[in-house]
Amino acid sequence: MRPAEKWKKAGSLRRAILLILIALPTIAAAWITHSLLPAQGVTWLNAVMTALFAILFGWISVGFWSSLAGAYALARGGDVFAVLKGIPTTADLPDDFKTAILFPVYNEDPQMVFSGVKTVRDSLDRSGAARHFDVFVLSDSTDPDVWVAEEEAFTRTKLADPQGSGLYYRHRQMNLKRKSGNIADFCRRWGADYRYMIIFDADSLMSADSLIRLVKVMEARPDIGVVQSPPKAIFSQTLLAKTQQFAGHLYGPVFAAGLHFWQLGEAQYWGHNAIIRLDPFINHCQLPRIPGRSPLSGDILSHDFVESALMRRAGYGVWLAYDLEGSFEQSPPTLVDELIRDRRWCQGNLQHSRLVFARGFFPTHRALFINGIMSYGSALLWFFFLLASSAEALSSILATPIYFPEGPSLFPDWPRYFPAWALTLLSSTALLLFFPKFLAGLIVTVKGQAKAFGGLGRLVLSIFLEVMVSTFLAPVRMLFHSLFVVTTFLGFKVTWSPQNRDSQGGLTWWAATKFHWFGSLLGIVWGLSMYVVSPGFFLWLSPVALGLALSIPLSVLTSRVSLGTLAAKLGLLRTPAETQTPLEVKELEERLNAPLPASLLPISFAKGFTRAVVLPATLELHLAISGRKRKLGVKKEWLERLTAKALAKGPDSLSPKEKKALLNHGPELVALHWAVWRLAGAKARRWGLYE
Repeated sequence: MRPAEKWKKAGSLRRAILLILIALPTIAAAWITHSLLPAQGVTWLNAVMTALFAILFGWISVGFWSSLAGAYALARGGDVFAVLKGIPTTADLPDDFKTAILFPVYNEDPQMVFSGVKTVRDSLDRSGAARHFDVFVLSDSTDPDVWVAEEEAFTRTKLADPQGSGLYYRHRQMNLKRKSGNIADFCRRWGADYRYMIIFDADSLMSADSLIRLVKVMEARPDIGVVQSPPKAIFSQTLLAKTQQFAGHLYGPVFAAGLHFWQLGEAQYWGHNAIIRLDPFINHCQLPRIPGRSPLSGDILSHDFVESALMRRAGYGVWLAYDLEGSFEQSPPTLVDELIRDRRWCQGNLQHSRLVFARGFFPTHRALFINGIMSYGSALLWFFFLLASSAEALSSILATPIYFPEGPSLFPDWPRYFPAWALTLLSSTALLLFFPKFLAGLIVTVKGQAKAFGGLGRLVLSIFLEVMVSTFLAPVRMLFHSLFVVTTFLGFKVTWSPQNRDSQGGLTWWAATKFHWFGSLLGIVWGLSMYVVSPGFFLWLSPVALGLALSIPLSVLTSRVSLGTLAAKLGLLRTPAETQTPLEVKELEERLNAPLPASLLPISFAKGFTRAVVLPATLELHLAISGRKRKLGVKKEWLERLTAKALAKGPDSLSPKEKKALLNHGPELVALHWAVWRLAGAKARRWGLYE
């Protein structure tokens, strides 16, 4: 039997076992739940609660069984079908092709982006494989100041490179289809020149060893279309970010191994830190526009899930290299930043409901579409379950019990309660939620790796701290994810905003209040109402009500760098990337903290438009990259009015659209440059010039 046939057969068997492992306990849990509900309660409400609990129980079972499968694979020394198995680590790469490394960016910090670019290129240069890779920074930035800053950062990086080749920058004027359109534009322009492309995010980092191994996998396995690496978080400073970073480093390897165990060659592509075979990607993975005017129509937002399904439909495997080290990313610093990002992801995942039954997709990817939908839809189901439970508690208190139903009866119908069943149900649910975390800690301890997390004692304390933080924040995430689902179906549009990666500011009390006031009020009213009406039910609801009621201080405190620093001083939430820091991570951190080069005039690099107008070198650089000719379709009279306005009132009087218009038209930009240098007094000072 060929290797491809072996993994397909094994994958079908494994997934059939997974379905049984999920279905049987879920049926038993649903039966117990229904038995525990009051027999005299509202029939339809009992049915709704039982159905919702069954769905949610089955949903969390997936993570539980994935962690067990991952632990089993790691205990055996790895999966027999691991995509990196048998791939040599020392062989040279062939010279007959190159691999493109893409950095799609959108209004990101240029210093962060090009520090990562420089770190990756230096790592490749040390490995001797730099000639096999070209790096493209593909900018979709709409902020004119960021646009010019990117050009300057690109030039500094290129001039600092001893080779000076293999690094390219492109700024796209029309941001069609967001990131997927940015990558598609690269494929149309330069895709034919490369065999593979490796997609990065603006904050991604990968070592040369990881990049080379990914290319070797693709060369050894022509049946593979995508290999996804599991990136781990670095540089986290706030308490929330450090908590998530710790969770990713400790729990991530177990869950990744489990995902690989069930998915094998029908895995997911996560949109970054992955290698893609260009030929089938170009020919088979063009994203359709979902027809209609509904909120779930239009351009596909969560493109990566769909692209992996299209790649598999074309006959190519999509694999997760769960045991690949040297792949990193950064995480949102605050809960608000995380939720803003989740708002966009929510609509993208819900769009997949239009694709679940599309022709040609494999069952595994249909299930992954449903999994993506449930990652946000489950929050709404959880919220409905809690509301139904509250209604059931109210009805049991307020309704008059009927001990003697109509018709002949020898004995009264007493309310029944089964404490053993209730305890079994509660403990089994807690087991599904928390056991995978402690299992990951056990595996690390058995393998002698606890020292990398600060030692056994600190590892245990860190797990408890992470559990406490995630438990209190879970109701807040539930409420907002529920709101995202509802507003998506109501047709609210999602804006494409750059992700905030700045940890230093933290979240102000006023900003947290504006964001969380409704959830906090809901938690207080809900909790107090249940406490007055049904104190027993309140104890069961208290973690949810308390998490919502305290959402404002929780959001503020978890955004504090000072608390993250305190945890670090206590040795808590440590990760191997901090105790055994890879060279690439050290180099990137040094570059991020390094000061920017001095400028002839005190004009900040953040004021890119002003620098392009005032500084001759920046002006020449911008004209060389973007072109000197005036674009067609724009009236010269309007540009002249913009020039007059800028001279009279300074650069801050122009809107981003007006700044971009001048940057896009070389003759007017040059004329503005000469006119600015003739200014005097207050008008000159507005441009950073002094008499």
